[in-house]
Formats: sequence, C-alpha cells, structure tokens
Amino acid sequence: MPDFLTPKQRSERMSRIRSRDTKPELALRRELHRLGLRYTLGNKWLPGKPDLVLPRHKAAVFVHGCFWHRHPGCNIATTPKSNTPYWQEKFDRNVSRDARVRAELEGQGWRIFTVWECELQSGTRSRRTAHRLAKEIRGEDGPSNPT
Repeated sequence: MPDFLTPKQRSERMSRIRSRDTKPELALRRELHRLGLRYTLGNKWLPGKPDLVLPRHKAAVFVHGCFWHRHPGCNIATTPKSNTPYWQEKFDRNVSRDARVRAELEGQGWRIFTVWECELQSGTRSRRTAHRLAKEIRGEDGPSNPT
C-alpha cells in the first residue's frame, strides 16, 4: 500500500513527534511528584538520556512509546504496511539501542525502569502505574529491576 502523504507532508507529520515532554511522560511525572518522588530531567550525561532520573534512589526511568520501542504484545506496536523493510530495520535499531543503553546504565550501578505508553493512557492507569513504580523505586514492593 503506497503512502497517502507526499514526502513533504510525511516529513512535517514526523517532525511533530516529540522526544520529550510527551503526554505519557507528563502524566507519569505528575503522578510521581504527587507521590513525593523527586527527579531530574534532561540528563544528557547518562547513556540514553533517561526521561526521569532519581539520583537519591540511583534509578533511571524511560517512558517508551509502544510503537517506536516495540512493546511486546501491545496493540499499539503495529508495523506499517508500506515500506515495511525500512520500518523493521528502524524498529530493530531502536530495540538494540535500548538494550545497549540498559546494559551501560546497569554497568554503572543504575536501576532501570521502563514504563510503556499504554500504561499511561488514562488517569486511572497513570495513577496505578505511578504507584507501582514508586513502590519499586523505593524498594517497598515487587521486583528490584523490572522492565
């Protein structure tokens, strides 16, 4: 199936995809702050530039888009029908980079947490996810190094 947009329209649409301050990220930040967790943003000195860094807990949080980072079993992680080889290669690079960054951070002693876009789609889901994540970061409950 050919692309229904011109290259210029496609470029404009793709340029609107944000890499920071996305709606899912803002929802998680709001809930974690409400729960008393303090974090820093824009940490360019760490591999992969985590979305949230909690230095006190030596924790880094990535808020991943299900489509771009290939959330396993998620309905959002579809593959476009046009130019499929390009997209598959792009997704493979993203997943490979995510694994490499995770290994680098863990090697530096950081605990890594990944929150998926679909876990933050509503206020209820955001609150539930933030509560679970806060407990895991504080070491109160659950696995010590979740994905």
